Amino acid sequence: MRVSDLTRLSWDQVRRRKVVTMLCAAGLSIGCAAIILAMSIGESTQKIVETQLTSYLKMDEITVMPDNGASAGPGSQSTASDEVKNRGKLSDQKVEIMRNIKHVKAVAAMQQLSYMQMTTSDDKQAYAEVIGTDLNSLEAFGNTYWQGSASDAPNSVVISYGTTLGLINEEEQNKLFDAMNLNPGDPALQEQYMTMMTTPSALYQKQIQLMNNDQDNKRKTSEALRVVGVLKKPKGVSDMQIANDRKIYVSIETANRLREQLMQSSGEETANDTYNQVTVKVDAEENVKQVEEQIKKLTLNTQSNLLQKESLEEQFAVFKSIAVGAGVFILIIASISIIVAMTMSTYQRRRQIGIMKVLGANLSQIRNMFIVEAALLGLLGGLLGVLFSYWIVWGINALILSMSTGEENMSIFIPLTAIPVGLAFAVMTGIISGIYPAVSASRTDALTAIKRD
Repeated sequence: MRVSDLTRLSWDQVRRRKVVTMLCAAGLSIGCAAIILAMSIGESTQKIVETQLTSYLKMDEITVMPDNGASAGPGSQSTASDEVKNRGKLSDQKVEIMRNIKHVKAVAAMQQLSYMQMTTSDDKQAYAEVIGTDLNSLEAFGNTYWQGSASDAPNSVVISYGTTLGLINEEEQNKLFDAMNLNPGDPALQEQYMTMMTTPSALYQKQIQLMNNDQDNKRKTSEALRVVGVLKKPKGVSDMQIANDRKIYVSIETANRLREQLMQSSGEETANDTYNQVTVKVDAEENVKQVEEQIKKLTLNTQSNLLQKESLEEQFAVFKSIAVGAGVFILIIASISIIVAMTMSTYQRRRQIGIMKVLGANLSQIRNMFIVEAALLGLLGGLLGVLFSYWIVWGINALILSMSTGEENMSIFIPLTAIPVGLAFAVMTGIISGIYPAVSASRTDALTAIKRD
């Protein structure tokens, strides 16, 4: 008996026994849809979280810091000699070596000063982190300009989009905060605060000043700085999140002057040939570990965000395994209905089986007919499961869209690998469930079956 004949006979039985077929296919479709949805929700959620994580913690960047004796041995951080500390400094020479390492795309030396109070020409203020770096390197690290561009002019600054948010004069700020303290649950005050924090101010080509307490706790004000560039608003991040990410970028020379003006006591000298941080851009995420090992050989400390991503992948792998296990459990329950249905089919069709044996059908052909019939039930249930999963995902996305604020792009998608996996589980469940009825059918005595009917 040819495969086409087996398939035709099996499909004819599946088509004729509509009620049994619908019940078996329904159970299999639920299990198949559960597996596909489990994989889809797991992959989609992981993708969304990774996108959010990457927007803050870029996976292709390495943060390099001086090694002040930590690598010399246990307890050496506090007792490291001057020689060890000097060897671990982050100097211009080491920065130049890092630029020549294979797979390094860009290197930017950083002089992180601190969070300082920024005051505009119209007396609005907010706190922002001041970072000294090469302004021309900002675009190499994925930053794009909303207004202006980098400049080599003295006292030029580039600000992040978040620095334009939440600016308010001190009197209005104190009034609002006092009112919120008196009525913490007032929705009107909460809305006013949200509006204040998410309303941008026009700072391009405006002058700002920085204020800070030095080491003697004396309040100092910097010279006037001009905003020559404003970076573009990051995608997929809410304004409230951006408002907490205020950065002011200045040149290394300007950073050294600001340190002298705002942070040092009288007579203290500034080291201009070393840095407290360097950011390294790698050409691909898979090369980060290799570059990191090369940098460590320069007696420097490194930090990347790969550990966070690996930890995230492990957590989602556990979640997806549990969810897929639930789908498999549903398929196991569905397999019981197939076993019962196929066993009943064997009893009802014993005359047909007897005639097939009399006509020369052997045991393997009869077994194969029932197994193919079970596989067709599995395939039919799997196809229905795929259809159901697309309907469910469409409904979930419609619900997410109706609840979305329009600031975040969150949606569930079905990965291409989930469809064959779901179908394979459904078909395999059908085949395994059909083995016992197939063996039982092949053992039917032909003459006895014919005589009884």
